Amino acid sequence: MRVPRWLPRPRIPRTRRGQRRAFQAVVVLTVLALAPATWLNATAGPRVRTVAAAPAAPVAVVFGAGLWNGEPSPYLAHRLDAAVQLYDRGTVRAILVTGDNSRHDYDEPDAMRGYLVRHGIPAHKIVSDYAGFDTWNSCTRAHRVFGVDRAVLVSQGFHIRRALALCTAAGIESYGVGVAANHDLTWAYGGVREIFAAGKAAAEALLRPDPRFLGPKEKGVAEALH
Repeated sequence: MRVPRWLPRPRIPRTRRGQRRAFQAVVVLTVLALAPATWLNATAGPRVRTVAAAPAAPVAVVFGAGLWNGEPSPYLAHRLDAAVQLYDRGTVRAILVTGDNSRHDYDEPDAMRGYLVRHGIPAHKIVSDYAGFDTWNSCTRAHRVFGVDRAVLVSQGFHIRRALALCTAAGIESYGVGVAANHDLTWAYGGVREIFAAGKAAAEALLRPDPRFLGPKEKGVAEALH
């Protein structure tokens, strides 16, 4: 297949000086691309704990991770299992489930609530955020809408550092529980995705935009804690 003449053709530097500059440019671009991920690991890494080592906080925040036939995916179920353990240990006194309900046929928060109730969590201790469309939306709404100031965040290890960084930027003092996951294709995809998502997270932490849907303040968390 011939390349059309109007398309620019990449030129490989022929001189050592040109090759050296090209190599330096690649290194600089690589460093810039990885800088946000490095920032996440450096700032949030020390606050990742196990269920047993997580410090006490009023609320556990569980982020959505997809549904299978209307029920929590295995990855989401593992997050919810960790939240159940945190509640049973007395580490948290309420659980905020935050996820996507942008379509009438897709409701992460209600599926998460149902799973927690089936596993022994009292319904009045569970609060649902139906507009947690992504991590930043979940974090800033947890603080601005539900009044969460301190929390234990629950997610898989590949995501928890980004959640910690964004919730800190949103005004929440937080520690995170990094739930273990099988090293399958989903895990590999999640790890690669985090490299690219780190750049978006850095911009959100800096600019702190309004969530996609803010809405009025809600008393659900305050009521669940009484």
